[in-house]
Amino acid sequence: MAIEAVLFDFSGTLFRLEPDETWADMVGADNKPLDRSQQAAILDRMTTPVGHGAVFDAAGRLAWERRDLDPAMHRMAYYEVLRQAGVPTSALIEQLYDWMLDPLAWTPYPDTDAVLKVLAAQGIPVAVVSNIAFDIRPAFAANGWDRLVAAHTLSFEVGAVKPDPRIFRAAVEQLGVRPESALMVGDSAEADGGAVAAGCGFALVDPLPTVERAEGLLEVLRRHELA
Repeated sequence: MAIEAVLFDFSGTLFRLEPDETWADMVGADNKPLDRSQQAAILDRMTTPVGHGAVFDAAGRLAWERRDLDPAMHRMAYYEVLRQAGVPTSALIEQLYDWMLDPLAWTPYPDTDAVLKVLAAQGIPVAVVSNIAFDIRPAFAANGWDRLVAAHTLSFEVGAVKPDPRIFRAAVEQLGVRPESALMVGDSAEADGGAVAAGCGFALVDPLPTVERAEGLLEVLRRHELA
C-alpha cells in the first residue's frame, strides 16, 4: 500500500540534544570541566528512550514509569537520573534539566529540513510522535517548520506512551489516514517499533551525533520511494 503519511519521533530522529557553549563552564565532582566521555554519559542518560541506568526506590520507579505522562514526575525522575550520573550539585542538575526542557536547545539533524519539505511537496502529512513531558512545538516554529508538521502527538498530551499502540493510532487519526498507510520513523526499535502493533510500517534510524548522520532520514525516504 502506498504511504500516505509519515510519523517521526523527535529525539534522536529529527532533533538531537547535544552539548552547546554552556557546557564549557560545567564541572564534575572533581571540580574539573566535564570531558567528552562525561558529557556523552550524561547525555545518554538524558535522551535514551528506554532504560535509565539508575537505581530507584518505589517513588522513583513510579516517577520513571510515568515521566512522559506527567511533567512533575518527569522532573523527579530525571533529577535522580542526573544525580546518579555524577552531576555533582543540585544547581547543576537544575541547569541541565532546564536546558533539556528548552526546545530551542535541541539541534536538528542536517536533513530534517529537506525531509519535511520533500514530504510537504508531495502532499504527504507529517506527525511528530514523541514520548515527552514538555512542548516541543517551538523547536519546529523556530526553524520555520511548524507549517510542515500537521500534528504533534505528545505522550503527556494524549495520555499514552510508546510503544503503546494508542499513541500511534492517535497520530494517524489526527492526520486522517489509516494506520496501514502510515510509516513511523524512529531511533528505537522497542519504543517506535510499537507502531507495527498499531498497523503502521516502521523504519529505524541511528541516533548518531548530528555531524555523523547527514542523510539518515533522506535514506529512509529513498528506500520507501518518497524521495
